[in-house]
Amino acid sequence: MPQIDRHKNRTVNIEFVAAEDFAHFPYPERYTLVFVTSGSIKAILNERPVTISAPAILCLTAEDTIQVLDKHNASASSFCFHPDFLNSTPHSETQNYFPTDLKIQTGLSLFRKSPERTGIPRITEKAYPQLFEWFFVLGTEVYAQSDALWACRIKKYFIQILGVLEDLNRHSEQSPVDLVLEYIHTHYSDKIILEDLTKCAYLNRVSLNKMFQERCGCTAMGYLLSHRLKVAGNLLTHTDMTLNEIARATGFEYDTYFIKQFTAKKGMSPTAYREISRKFSAAQ
Repeated sequence: MPQIDRHKNRTVNIEFVAAEDFAHFPYPERYTLVFVTSGSIKAILNERPVTISAPAILCLTAEDTIQVLDKHNASASSFCFHPDFLNSTPHSETQNYFPTDLKIQTGLSLFRKSPERTGIPRITEKAYPQLFEWFFVLGTEVYAQSDALWACRIKKYFIQILGVLEDLNRHSEQSPVDLVLEYIHTHYSDKIILEDLTKCAYLNRVSLNKMFQERCGCTAMGYLLSHRLKVAGNLLTHTDMTLNEIARATGFEYDTYFIKQFTAKKGMSPTAYREISRKFSAAQ
């Protein structure tokens, strides 16, 4: 059932099922992330036979059809959300000025099925622990509603989960750069030094940066900064988190350093970016 926000007297159109029994798919008028953490499932998904073995995440829309044929020691949780949940949370002081139909775009491709897209992104061993943690915290926040910003935190973890899944779905065979990209996308909120990235790629600094320059047009640490600022931009637009909270969530030790780097790279302060992005994102 949709959650009643006891802090703001509103309905938040999300649901979390801690122990999914696979009996009611697809949920009506919902997008669903099903995180299979153990066992395996055999099913017919959109008239195609599939085997889903843990760890795996299944991305479903209300229009998908799925028939579970067999379960073997399967354990899973699910997070369901109405498309309205993709709208930004209106800022309390500007909700009458900025449009309320801004959309989170991260990860939406996962729900569009095609011969190339099955809706079952591959989960690697390195990505699994972080995805498991984020999914657990997301579910805990749904039930706990620990303070007035609980929905903002859910959107933060939701964006992070979909971002990692989108990247995993994009790369089926991983080069050293892919390994580092996955590490950055999974651990960007932690303290990361260049040695962490060279160990991940099994390359020295010169070789890793050369490969990054050829593929991404920047060094590995330059990409890390760019990714952190990209995530920060999403959080500025789509949540009411403070600058200090966003700084800590994106791996900046101090909000002053975050503001300095954001302003230098984006050409405007985080506060100005938040105002402009909320005003114009709907038209982009």
